[in-house]
Amino acid sequence: MALLKRSSDSGSAPDPEGRMPLMEHLRELRNRLLIAVLAIVVGIVVGWILFDPVWEALRAPYCETPQSHQLNDKCSLVYNGIFQSFFITLKVSAMVGVVVASPVWLYQIWAFVTPALYRNEKRYSIAFLGLAVPLFVFGAGLAYMIMDTSLGILLSFSLEDTVATISIDEYLDYVLIMLLIFGVSFELPLLLVFLNVIGVLSHAAVKKHRRTVIFAMFVFGAVITPGGDPLTMMALAAPMIILYFLAELFMYVRERRRPAGEDFSHLSDDEASPLADVPPEPEDSGDAR
Repeated sequence: MALLKRSSDSGSAPDPEGRMPLMEHLRELRNRLLIAVLAIVVGIVVGWILFDPVWEALRAPYCETPQSHQLNDKCSLVYNGIFQSFFITLKVSAMVGVVVASPVWLYQIWAFVTPALYRNEKRYSIAFLGLAVPLFVFGAGLAYMIMDTSLGILLSFSLEDTVATISIDEYLDYVLIMLLIFGVSFELPLLLVFLNVIGVLSHAAVKKHRRTVIFAMFVFGAVITPGGDPLTMMALAAPMIILYFLAELFMYVRERRRPAGEDFSHLSDDEASPLADVPPEPEDSGDAR
């Protein structure tokens, strides 16, 4: 296994192939998980302290809709149950904690996996992580920007003489799903680039299925978004398509600049590729000593 290729930090002599015993892997995994969990706990404490401004920012898109002022002149959300407000506070604090502690737990994942990678794979994965975080933030930011309009479209279908009593828990789940869906979706084109860099996916394959992928992005935007309204679908699909074309352009430029070699793409899976002419070795007569 690739994860077993790492240098040992114990006092025993290192393995020539850089392997680590299974128990050493489990100990290291336990230590890194412990550090990650402690960092998240500290982040949750920070989120608990900063709950009020964070909650004001999270409910701002809903407060922009006319339905939020139906109960009274203020932006109102309802909750049911004695303990629900406590768990809502804890959920928001946990969201903040995961975000605040992300540099720590991302580093722990990176430090655990890195010894199993080759040098060029480490370089590519560093660039991958460096681009993944801004893309996720950009996707989540876009979701936050269109959330008020998306909510307005969904709530505009309310029947006459009815009042929208949206619970805090339901609204918070909607916000979290929107942020995660947009953030993760913006990582998909970067994944295509990474697969191309490590030699798993070629530009020819991406180009061949371009129309199918674009159609699938629209379907994905319509199905995966919570409301399924046209605005949210387009807001998700359009940037993904743009990023997809940028990823395809990167693949094209990278493969064009790669040193030219023999092209075996025209060969079938069962056809042998041509081999370079190698002079045959002289036969051993058996007399030479």
